[in-house]
Amino acid sequence: MVGEVQIKPRSGSGLGPVLPLNSFGNVLLFLFNIFLATAIIFLNVSVSVSILLNKSLRGENRFMYMLSTCLSDVCSGVSYYYCGALDVRDSYDSPTRTYYIAPTFLGLSYMAILAAQADRYHAVSAPFKYSQRMTRGRTLAVIAVYWVYAFVIVAVNNFVTVGIAKQVTGFGTFVSNIFTVIIMIGLNVRLFLIARYQLDREPPSAERENKRASVYLIVVVAVCFLISWLPIFLHIILCNFSGTPCYSFRNEGTDPLRIMPRVNATLTPVLYIRGCAGLRNTLFTKVWRVCYRHMGSLDMSYHD
Repeated sequence: MVGEVQIKPRSGSGLGPVLPLNSFGNVLLFLFNIFLATAIIFLNVSVSVSILLNKSLRGENRFMYMLSTCLSDVCSGVSYYYCGALDVRDSYDSPTRTYYIAPTFLGLSYMAILAAQADRYHAVSAPFKYSQRMTRGRTLAVIAVYWVYAFVIVAVNNFVTVGIAKQVTGFGTFVSNIFTVIIMIGLNVRLFLIARYQLDREPPSAERENKRASVYLIVVVAVCFLISWLPIFLHIILCNFSGTPCYSFRNEGTDPLRIMPRVNATLTPVLYIRGCAGLRNTLFTKVWRVCYRHMGSLDMSYHD
């Protein structure tokens, strides 16, 4: 990232915990990073399987964006075992880098939430036009476009020199952060006002409550998104404006600004589960209960 001080990994130390496990604080940090990576994978895999198993959920566009978010967060959780728990530096010129792949999965989650936000705004502000424009095929095409775009950027960053890659990524990140803050705040306020006005005009019904829950869910997800991402957004913007080197931690697992987006990757599926009754019922009855019974049968056969 532009302006950051690079910390080179210790030579000859191999891959081990990010900090020596010789104090309670270091052990606690290592266990926290392992737990965080595991929680990200477990929760997002659970939500992904629930959506895939429920035909009615798969028929709604918003759940396709949820599925996209969860899949990218699963990959982000897997990569966090490496770049968060181990003593590695995932920067451009580091020998332990992931060739920009690990941060790309976090960026994909970021783009999926933005796309879902725009999709819900379109659905609420122009429901009739939305049903005509955003067919299932077009929704999947939008999701495919930002996945392809993300890995095209990965390819570009790996084919050009380190200096050019830093400049391109730094400028792109700076511009996107400014627009994200403006769009997310402005769009959410407008979405809430439009939805509240429309819902107040409708007679009480189950469909009305479903719409209300859908709007509240996307607003709450967006608020948690801003709380988790805003500190690092502002940090990058200030670093680019000041032109001075930004502070840097040993790796992503010791940097609170980079831990917070990973924490958001656990909050988002929890909010999905809490806010969607259909998703929650499928998760409890067809995923977790089946897994629990299967584990119980394996345990009984083992003891026998």
